[in-house]
Amino acid sequence: MSSVEKNELMELLKTIAPGTKLRAGLDSILSAKSGALIVVGENEEVMELAEGGFEINCDFSPSLLYELAKLDGAIILSEDAEKILRANVHLHPRIAKSSTETGIRHRVAQRMARQTGVLVIAISHRRATITLYKGHLRHVLQDTGFILTKANQAVQTLEKYKDILNQTLNNLSILELDGLVTVYDVIKVIQRALLVLRIIEELELYICQLGSEGKLVNMQLKELDSGLREEIILVLKDYYCPNESNACEEELLENMVAYSAGHLLDTTDISRMMGYGSNAASLDREVTPRGYRLVAKTVRMPCHVVESVVDEFGSLPEIMKREIEELIEVEGIGEIRAKAIKDGFRKLREELIYDRNL
Repeated sequence: MSSVEKNELMELLKTIAPGTKLRAGLDSILSAKSGALIVVGENEEVMELAEGGFEINCDFSPSLLYELAKLDGAIILSEDAEKILRANVHLHPRIAKSSTETGIRHRVAQRMARQTGVLVIAISHRRATITLYKGHLRHVLQDTGFILTKANQAVQTLEKYKDILNQTLNNLSILELDGLVTVYDVIKVIQRALLVLRIIEELELYICQLGSEGKLVNMQLKELDSGLREEIILVLKDYYCPNESNACEEELLENMVAYSAGHLLDTTDISRMMGYGSNAASLDREVTPRGYRLVAKTVRMPCHVVESVVDEFGSLPEIMKREIEELIEVEGIGEIRAKAIKDGFRKLREELIYDRNL
């Protein structure tokens, strides 16, 4: 699934997540072992394909949706699902629109969605399922308890991989302070980060499906995700070698995440995307960090001040060997920040070595 399709699915899932009035109505219909066909949207094309039935045009309520579902025809809601517009409607989408479904209700729903582009919901009483259609998107809602179990498993996996990523980042920091970084060391960090970001994307999808039931999982995700993407962007700023046609660091990370969704990126793939070539020999090449990430770790200061320091001295080794008097000359760096940067590198090394020996 592409990032565009995933974002569209997440928006749909928010519309019918547990805790919403629409989901309450759908669950009532399903628990009563009834079927239904519901169109969420009233554009001109929908109305041209709708025949018969009767107008209601009243505020939405789950109980009213449940009662109207007892009728044979489809129900049409407003685009925001705040009003019930018509009920007992016969839908006539073009047969030329292909459908992969077998049941009549689901065929009509899929063709209607593909032809009009609106959200169409089909509830099957035999299979006890709720299926969403929008354009060429199709998604079957799963049981909330099952999704919650999957989400909790994903949180545990995320915690494990986040710990491994933190260890890899700490090792990279020590190598940077010692001037011993190779392309492979950088790529190893990016590989770990991509795995973590993929798990985060899965969790975000689960949280959308859980709605009000996913508040605790969402809190755990926010804690685990805090500052992660920003630090990986700083790693890319330190080592990315773009040419005129290449993307910026943020776009590069998005491209890597999107590509890794279908393929596990190997070391040569990442090396090529980072601008170091795709042959194995390039992995042993020594590289010098520009210093964005470690300077930002020494003392809290605005991004533009960090950039001023890096622009002035060019690389981390050059920044580390500068005296306080030289650091003060950089715009935005006063005496306090200059001392904090000098002391910060020493303290950072001590903390990293201590953590590694625990």
